[in-house]
Amino acid sequence: MARALIVIDYTHDFVADDGKLTCGRLGQAIDPAITDLTRAFVDAGDWVVFAVDVHEEGDPYHPESRLFPPHNLRGTPGRNLYGRLGEYVRSWPEPWPDHVRWMDKTRYSAFAGTDLELYLRARRVDEVHLAGVCTDICVLHTAVDAYNKGFRIVVHEECVASFQPAGHAWALNHFKTVLGAEVV
Repeated sequence: MARALIVIDYTHDFVADDGKLTCGRLGQAIDPAITDLTRAFVDAGDWVVFAVDVHEEGDPYHPESRLFPPHNLRGTPGRNLYGRLGEYVRSWPEPWPDHVRWMDKTRYSAFAGTDLELYLRARRVDEVHLAGVCTDICVLHTAVDAYNKGFRIVVHEECVASFQPAGHAWALNHFKTVLGAEVV
């Protein structure tokens, strides 16, 4: 069986100081670790999925429209991968390696409304490694869906961050005690 790294929402809008819905320095602090982890998976030939939030400007029907300011709007620089990770990915020649994929998502979970499960199953992936932001929102919802679909879950503590340390800590505990995830 195989493993896959899912890098969730590590974009300019969620991490940069001027991002539209940023976790700021807490998200910026994980940049070296998330870049190194991604590089290790890519170099090993393991599957890597960049699951990136996308919204349409002015969409009144999306449930997040009532909760958060507009962010990660299609076609804007806010959707670009942040920092060293973004530089690393932009350095790749086109096309990307066959074992790396960019995937748009429109809900918190990378599994909701996407073909992620089919993509992973077709590649015989049974273990998902999670990294990105926000620990207690999109990473958590992705982990819950991975659990419900029977995947083994590994959360890389140095590669996740959130808006609030309390929410981050709660989610890390939840991964271990409720989802049976390995937190490394």
